[in-house]
Amino acid sequence: MTFTVQQALREAIQQLHDYVDDPYTDSHALMSHCLHQNRAWLIAHADDALGESEHSAFKRLVDARQHGMPVAHLTGSREFWSMLFEVTPDTLIPRPETEHLIECALALPLPASDISVLDFGTGSGIIATTLAKERPDWTLTAIDSSAAALKIARKNAVIHATTIDFVEGNDLQSFAGRVFDVIVSNPPYIAENDPHLKQGDVRFEPPSALSSGTDGLDCIRYLINDVP
Repeated sequence: MTFTVQQALREAIQQLHDYVDDPYTDSHALMSHCLHQNRAWLIAHADDALGESEHSAFKRLVDARQHGMPVAHLTGSREFWSMLFEVTPDTLIPRPETEHLIECALALPLPASDISVLDFGTGSGIIATTLAKERPDWTLTAIDSSAAALKIARKNAVIHATTIDFVEGNDLQSFAGRVFDVIVSNPPYIAENDPHLKQGDVRFEPPSALSSGTDGLDCIRYLINDVP
């Protein structure tokens, strides 16, 4: 049986209805990924027939999404600050709320150049890369304890044509004697036994990027104490 784009989307939305929060958005994102087209194209070509291989690939993604796999991991990317970033299970999936951190950093009364910024726990590098894109005359340094995450962060920096000094490590001792004008961080802040860690997309994300100690605040306490 041949399916049109619209028919396949309807079937997917129905399949995901009881399993995800927004089956419409997820289905369209997966279809866009399969066909390498944006959502406007999907609407304009709703009656186009899907090839057998295209429909099979789409079905596999929808089945994986039904079983909880995050859309970002299925497509390998997530939009942030109107830019597309590569993500993998080795990195935290970018959330829209993190854009507020960028807004706060950009709102600081700082000159446009000769500013040194450290992104502590950079993960996929979205914060450092976005700041480097918005303030190309700033000097960006980013640190993370995960070599796998840094590999993705470096790739994202190259994709968006930014220059960032990436450092592997888990504390500020790597920068002893250095002074930064700004330190930004989206640290782990969830208690290690929080039941939400067993729900939704976070089940597939690195625990070290989510949880920090029995009350979740170990990393935040460390930063507050050692940043000066």
